[in-house]
Amino acid sequence: MDKIKKYEKIIIDYLKEYSKIRPSNLPNIESRVIADKENRHYQLLDWGWQDGKYFFTVVFHFDIINGKVWFQRNITEREVVDVFMKQGIPKEDIVLGFRSPKIRPYTGFAVA
Repeated sequence: MDKIKKYEKIIIDYLKEYSKIRPSNLPNIESRVIADKENRHYQLLDWGWQDGKYFFTVVFHFDIINGKVWFQRNITEREVVDVFMKQGIPKEDIVLGFRSPKIRPYTGFAVA
């Protein structure tokens, strides 16, 4: 399996597993994994109606750009980067895209 396919599988498997978690305070909210394999964009969305209000949020967003996994969004308390490294994505192939390009050299991860 080439590197890109391996990274894609790790991301999608993680999103699918996380999507099974049902918060007790949001019983009517649905989770959906969005995987644009052609353009290498991967998201977990939560949406639905809760207490008369429409709820929609992007929980996770990852991209694979130039052979690296870009963390664009994570609104959870989970240390997903640690999970991905344990599953075989090295630090050198992880970019914290939500961090300013000026800060990235000091994160210990790839800058771009």
